[in-house]
Amino acid sequence: MKNNKKYHLKNEKTKKQEVKNPQEQEIYDDQVEGRNAVIELLESGKDINKIFITKGEKHGSINKIIAMAKERKVILVEKDKRQMEQMAQNQNYQGIIAIVPPFEYCEIEDILDKAKELNEDPFILILDGIEDPHNLGSIIRTAETAGVHGIIIPKRRAATVNSTVNKVSAGAVQYMKIARVTNIADSIEKLKENGLWICGTDISTDTYYYNQDLKGPLGIVIGNEGAGMSDRVKKSCDFLVKIPMKGKVTSLNASVSAGIVIYEAMKQRMK
Repeated sequence: MKNNKKYHLKNEKTKKQEVKNPQEQEIYDDQVEGRNAVIELLESGKDINKIFITKGEKHGSINKIIAMAKERKVILVEKDKRQMEQMAQNQNYQGIIAIVPPFEYCEIEDILDKAKELNEDPFILILDGIEDPHNLGSIIRTAETAGVHGIIIPKRRAATVNSTVNKVSAGAVQYMKIARVTNIADSIEKLKENGLWICGTDISTDTYYYNQDLKGPLGIVIGNEGAGMSDRVKKSCDFLVKIPMKGKVTSLNASVSAGIVIYEAMKQRMK
């Protein structure tokens, strides 16, 4: 009995220690990591709660970040390498982590208004269940460089904007309007009501992307990495296009597919 009592006391002590340790670890959901991503964040003018820097990391672009942060009166905090590694959500955080307010999603109307303000035909990307945050980040980066006015993503079963997405996008997230919606098919109908033609990407069609007219008000749908577009979303599209495949592998990474079709649309729209 005495031995059992000792075991219970020891076990309770261990539990208390286990409860305490996570409290010592500061982990934030809304953080931007990596030097280029933090520089883009500072340049964007968006709110920043504070910036953590690894002690001793005061060379190269870190000095630029420190100067920019001081100019914007952003709180700078130095932490040792072990503490920073506990906080980091990415392995290659480059000694810098910025804590930001939660990403502010917009409404579809905000994306349409942006196109109107620029006096351009709406150019919108619709992502039907992209689950990999690396793919989402890469797609956002490509879309921003190609002049896409905004991106629509679903609320369920899809990647959301987080530190990984921010880092992979190289800060493009700060300049991209992103609407998070309950139903992609319903959102497509709303875009159609506003005069957009909806182009889906699907291997089963006969039309190659470069043979399709992609000018004018346009929404491009990119499907899930494995399953592609859902049946309802596919039926909502005005037309479908495909990318030619000559190898034994008959599919491309979702971000690569998106880049190919987005840039064809950009090329046509620039002519």
